[in-house]
Amino acid sequence: MELEAGAWLVTAFAVLITGISKSGLGGALGGLAVPLMAIWISPRDAVAVMLPILVLMDLVGMRAWRGKCSMPDLKQLVPAALVGIAAGTMLFGMMSDQVLKGFVGLIAVAFAADRIIRRQARQAAEYPVSPGWARLAGAVSGLTSTLAHAGGPPVLAYLLGRGLPREVFVASTVYFFAVINAAKLPFYVGLGLFSKDTLLVSLFLAPLVPVGVWMGLRLLRHIPDRVFYAFAVTALGLSGVHLVVSAFW
Repeated sequence: MELEAGAWLVTAFAVLITGISKSGLGGALGGLAVPLMAIWISPRDAVAVMLPILVLMDLVGMRAWRGKCSMPDLKQLVPAALVGIAAGTMLFGMMSDQVLKGFVGLIAVAFAADRIIRRQARQAAEYPVSPGWARLAGAVSGLTSTLAHAGGPPVLAYLLGRGLPREVFVASTVYFFAVINAAKLPFYVGLGLFSKDTLLVSLFLAPLVPVGVWMGLRLLRHIPDRVFYAFAVTALGLSGVHLVVSAFW
């Protein structure tokens, strides 16, 4: 895999944005990496390059957010996500993911619009765990994450609706994606997505991982709660718009 200088810059930017997003913004912008990289390399190579990077980010993030995640939510989200990963693996390469991405994008946009209209960007209190909604969000996230590392919107929509404190919110997304990204590794191996070239690109980009995570943690410390939730809702809406645009155009 030969990459031009511009491709390396865009790829490095995608890795940094993903690290910042995962550690400081709940993964709201994490779905942008693969589409950015796909401008220069095939989508299959893009998801293969990003998965080891994501796993490494998860390991760093878990250490930073240890003991702060919401276990009741993860107990509902994770098993459903594993089912979604299995379904995504069976569908990988057999169907176009355009309609699926568009559907998930519309859900994200609709939820963000609802948060803005009702002015609930800042949550004042936590709401009870909703098992049905959690399982649906987890399954859809596992499916879209397997196809394009775009599992953020369903989980963000669910967790934002819970009204969790921002530290618990971010920690829960970190631990959730740590589990499902690790679970995707054997499936990607079975699909033959990894190659010497993709692994070498991942290795060259690996030093950017702690930089992105550190930047995200620093950013989170300086953002007031209200601004954080407003940004998270906005980022969710923008990620939804991006999915819709990429699906239909």
